[in-house]
Amino acid sequence: MKVLVLGGGVIGVTSAWYLRQAGHEVTVVDRQPAPGLETSQANGGQVSWGAGTPWAAPGIPFKALKWMLRPHSPLVLRPRLDPAMWAWLLRMLANCTSARYAINRERMLRLSRYSHACLVALRRDTGIRYDEHTTGILELFRTARELDDALRDAALLQQWGVECRLLDRNGCVAQEPALHPSQGKIIGGLHFPGDESGDCFQFTQSLAKLAQSQGVNFVLDTRIERLEAEGDRITRVHTDQGALTADACVLACGSYSPLLARPLGIRLPVYPVKGYSLTLPLTNAAAAPSGSVTDVTYKVVISRLGDKLRGAGTAELAGYDLSLPPSRLATISHVMADLFPGAGDAAQAQPWCGLRPMTPDNPPVLGITPYKNLFLNTGHGTLGWTMACGSGKILADIVSGRPADIDLNGLGLARFS
Repeated sequence: MKVLVLGGGVIGVTSAWYLRQAGHEVTVVDRQPAPGLETSQANGGQVSWGAGTPWAAPGIPFKALKWMLRPHSPLVLRPRLDPAMWAWLLRMLANCTSARYAINRERMLRLSRYSHACLVALRRDTGIRYDEHTTGILELFRTARELDDALRDAALLQQWGVECRLLDRNGCVAQEPALHPSQGKIIGGLHFPGDESGDCFQFTQSLAKLAQSQGVNFVLDTRIERLEAEGDRITRVHTDQGALTADACVLACGSYSPLLARPLGIRLPVYPVKGYSLTLPLTNAAAAPSGSVTDVTYKVVISRLGDKLRGAGTAELAGYDLSLPPSRLATISHVMADLFPGAGDAAQAQPWCGLRPMTPDNPPVLGITPYKNLFLNTGHGTLGWTMACGSGKILADIVSGRPADIDLNGLGLARFS
C-alpha cells in the first residue's frame, strides 16, 4: 500500500521505518526542514521502559498543590480559558487512584518493554548509534517519603518481572561515582539496570537517513492543513504545498494530532504538556554521570549524551505556547549544578522546550479509528522516545492487517469512548 505518515518526529520516523520493512510505499510529511526538530529534538534522553510511570498517580493532586508553592516546582499550571485543558485535567484527576494507576502502569509497561526489545533488535540489525548508554537509569531520592513510595512501586514492578535494585547512599555513589561531591543531598536510590539512555534527535535523524536509503520519501517544509474524508475513508491530505493521496494515513503529529482529528469527529484526549531542557558542553567528564539519573524530588532528568550533559524537566500546562522564560529553566539549572557541580559549562547552555502529547491516563493512543484507512500513533507523553520503536512496529502490523506481537488492550482510542 501507499502510506502517508503525518509527522516527522521519532514516532513518525519509526512508524515509517517499520512500514517500509513491511513492504509498503511510505511518505513522511512534516512542517520542519528536517526530521526530529520538535518534541524529539532535546528531550531527557531516557529509554525508561522499567522506570517510566504514569503522571496520574495517587497523591498527585495534593502534591501538585504543594509544588505550586515551591520556588523550583516540577509542575506549572497557567490558568486559561481553554475547555480542552480543563477537560483533560478532570480526566487526569479521575485516574489518580491506586486502581487506575496499576492499570495504566501495566499498559505502559507492556508497550515499553516490547518497544525496548524492538530498539535492541534495530540497533543490532542496522548498527545505528546515538550516544547510547546501556548501564541503566538511577532514580535519586532526597526524602524518606520518596523512598517509601519507591518501595511500594518496586514491589508492584517485581510482580511484573521488572528488575530494580534499591540502593543506599553509598550504593548510589558506587553506581554513579560523579555523585560523590553531592552525596549528602540524597538518602538513596532505585537502579533500573535494564533501562537505557541516548540522544533521541540523533537516533531520529539517523533512522530517517536509513529509511530514506530504503525508499521512504520525506516531504519536508510542508504544513499539514486538514484531512478530507468521504464516507468512512480519508481521501486527501491537504497541505500548504497541495493535496496528497494514499491508501492509508498514520496520524503521528504529537500534540497537534487532536487539531487534525477534531474536524473528522474524532475526539482525541491529548493535550500538550510543555517540557524544558538545558544542554551543556562537558567541561569535566569525571564530574558528569556515566549515563542517566532522575532527581525524583524535582522531577528532573540528567543524561550524558556523548560530549554533552542534558538536564530536562518541568510539566507546564500552557496550551501551545513555545516561549522560553528563564524562570522555567532555573529548576533544571539548579538541579544540574546541585548534583554534578563543574560537569558542564553553564555559560554555553542551550535552552529548549517541547510539547509532550499526553493523554489523561498516560498510555498512548495506537491503532484504528472510525475511518478504515486512518490510524493513530500519538499521545506518548514523556515516553515517546521509550515507546517509539514498539509503537512503530505495532502500527506497521495493524496497517498490514497482521496481529501485533503484544496484547493491545487499553492502548487504543476505544478506551475513551
